[in-house]
Amino acid sequence: MRLVRFLAKGRPAHGIQKGDEIVELDGEGYSSLSSRKAVHRASSVQLLAPCAPTKVVAVGLNYRDHARELGMAVPESPILFLKPPTAVIGPGGAIRYPEMCRQVDYEAELGIVIRDRVSGISPGESRDHILGFTCVNDVTARDLQKQDGQWTRAKSFDTFCPVGPWIETDLDPADLLVESDLNGERRQSSRTSQFIFSIDHLVSFISQVMTLEPGDLIITGTPAGIGPMQPGDEVEVRIEGIGSLKNNVK
Repeated sequence: MRLVRFLAKGRPAHGIQKGDEIVELDGEGYSSLSSRKAVHRASSVQLLAPCAPTKVVAVGLNYRDHARELGMAVPESPILFLKPPTAVIGPGGAIRYPEMCRQVDYEAELGIVIRDRVSGISPGESRDHILGFTCVNDVTARDLQKQDGQWTRAKSFDTFCPVGPWIETDLDPADLLVESDLNGERRQSSRTSQFIFSIDHLVSFISQVMTLEPGDLIITGTPAGIGPMQPGDEVEVRIEGIGSLKNNVK
């Protein structure tokens, strides 16, 4: 099932995309998938980021090939940082290149969208609290990351978290192809089987640290091949079984 968030008569709405149609849901968010309100042609609506998280919880260094690329040891536990919800934009939204930055990089990532309020769960309970999966670009000001020695400023600019195009609910995330293209040229290509920490482990681990709310987004790390973007570039994140997320840099 593809869950989408979109503009309907100038206001955000939630729906289920079925081919060329979007069935608008009645109620708040994705709380009731059986309560239907209206039907829209997919070509007539503007897709938004498919979730509106209270927080974006990001995982650093979670691909073995990326650790090798950076010459870094595999971490013993997940490395966590946060991106603010104000960084989130949807498919087709413009990534703004901040004036204070000299290098802004793309990072293709698999995103996990949380279903309900959850805290302190075990790995075996994680799947019951996942709504689905989406594509994410963890945009990073690499020069500021190196300059600051920590990641908050480098990861937090407005527009630095493109998400979409939808949430796929019926997906096994264990071995998905994750890719990025810059101006049509392949830059990243790996599989989630390269994860250091599994989906179930990550959701459980994070829930031991902070309460997760409905719609919160966990982004699971990027594979090898990260690199810079420039104003005028188009970056695409593709994930097997989900789809394609495209954004331009301005």
